[in-house]
Amino acid sequence: MSTLVSRWWDSDIGYSFRHSPTAIVAAVIAFICLFCAIFAGWVAPHNPFDLTTLELGDSRLPPAWYPEGKATYLLGTDDQGRDILSALMYGTRISLFVGLAAVALSLVIGVLLGLISGAVGGWVDGFLMRLCDVVSSFPAILVALLIAGVARALYPNAAEGVAFGVLVLAIAFAGSNGWVQYARTVRASTMVERGKEYVHAARVTGVSKWRIMLKHILPNVMGPVMVLATIQVATAIITEATLSFLGVGVPPTSPSLGTLIRVGNDYLFSGEWWITIFPGLMLVLIALSVNLLGDWLRDALNPRLN
Repeated sequence: MSTLVSRWWDSDIGYSFRHSPTAIVAAVIAFICLFCAIFAGWVAPHNPFDLTTLELGDSRLPPAWYPEGKATYLLGTDDQGRDILSALMYGTRISLFVGLAAVALSLVIGVLLGLISGAVGGWVDGFLMRLCDVVSSFPAILVALLIAGVARALYPNAAEGVAFGVLVLAIAFAGSNGWVQYARTVRASTMVERGKEYVHAARVTGVSKWRIMLKHILPNVMGPVMVLATIQVATAIITEATLSFLGVGVPPTSPSLGTLIRVGNDYLFSGEWWITIFPGLMLVLIALSVNLLGDWLRDALNPRLN
């Protein structure tokens, strides 16, 4: 493991990372958010979802620097007496899980279809690209709302695991923000790669088409895909927050950042601004850090800028 880290650190990408203050700051912020989300059970000062520890008398307390605040609740509490800081950590875990799972699913589907479309060509290419055009013609949030809404109507008493799975599917198939971008990106790169000499040499030696696609072309088209996937993580997290804010996201028993923002929105104009502002800032912080990392990775992998 240390050898791989050392080799990466001495590579061109590692050099670009060391000399990019923006990328370093974004990586530190993303790492802190990820660490607090994964280890929320140990890092969070309270368990906001343990009903036995909640005190309704401590509901809607302001942050600790206010005279009415308490030192045990650094960022205040919500309407149920839950610690906002702890809720942010647990909510970020759910948002990151849904976002990463949705990106992984859309990446697998998009890369597979794009690879087939670019390598096979003909009517298969035409059919898959027209399918991408049809999917892209619908607004992403409406597609996600449709999938999530229909699933909730068909299975109103579904378990939390099923609800999370439906949400991941809704985000992965959410119009042009889902698998379509990967399919089009991989198709364009595949059509360039299939005309190069190493592909012709593999065909002459009798290598099968599927082996050429998976062993030769695929590794050479994954650079743009990794950049797109990094940026798509932020988009997926925001889409999940939007769906949860509209009431068709994660279950209420496992609130994400979008759910926390929706709950706090009811108290925004009554003076309890911290209930919705802090989850909103956390969402912006995660999306901004991931987008900055994606921009850096795009420039680092661009040979024209190196």
